Amino acid sequence: MPEQTFTLSERLKIRFGDKALALVDAFGETTLEVPAADWRDVVRALRDESEFVFELLIDVCGVDYLSYGEAEWDTTKVSSEGFSRGVEGQGAGRFDWQHRPRGGGPDRRFAAVAHLLSLQHNRRLRVRCFAPDNDLPVVPSLVEVYPVANWFEREAFDLFGILFEGHPDLRRILTDYGFVGHPFRKDFPLIGNVEVRYDADKKRVVYEPVSIEPRVGVPRVLREDSRWQQAQAEGTQVKK
Repeated sequence: MPEQTFTLSERLKIRFGDKALALVDAFGETTLEVPAADWRDVVRALRDESEFVFELLIDVCGVDYLSYGEAEWDTTKVSSEGFSRGVEGQGAGRFDWQHRPRGGGPDRRFAAVAHLLSLQHNRRLRVRCFAPDNDLPVVPSLVEVYPVANWFEREAFDLFGILFEGHPDLRRILTDYGFVGHPFRKDFPLIGNVEVRYDADKKRVVYEPVSIEPRVGVPRVLREDSRWQQAQAEGTQVKK
């Protein structure tokens, strides 16, 4: 009798049971969602147990799901000429910090995502956990399981403000020392909070309020039009 084989998703469901909050197979990739409290233990099991052996951590990144599923583009009330789409400009991050639109999105806003690779079994896995608190997003650090997570978690902290509990040295890694806020959060102003320039009189770098007006850049896209087709055909005939 042939031995029964299981897919990776089936093996994950059997092994982790209720800890597997969600299992998604899409585009040839598997995503496992687990509670933040079990995040470190699940990842350690995925590294150590023989049926998984995900010996490599490729990346740890942060995700902000604010305004997830919402769109500020207007595709139904625009004209058939000129711009292909209109935009309301009301998305999170469009305006200054005080008057910024907050957006909606799901109740769970911040997530940490680990991308694992098993060389032995030639397979990849994405493991995600959501921070329980949107105001102070905290998830366990993976540094003790994968030391390479050190800089990845510092990057996610710097850009998204996600705190990794147990990290040995959680400091900013990309932004300046006096940077305010976390620039990859959806409600962070696209124009920033301050601008920096070198003052020749003071002979030092100075920080000033942003002088750029908030704006929405809309690309001009040419639609399919017989005029352009005719012009192209005439131009081809002339060249011949």
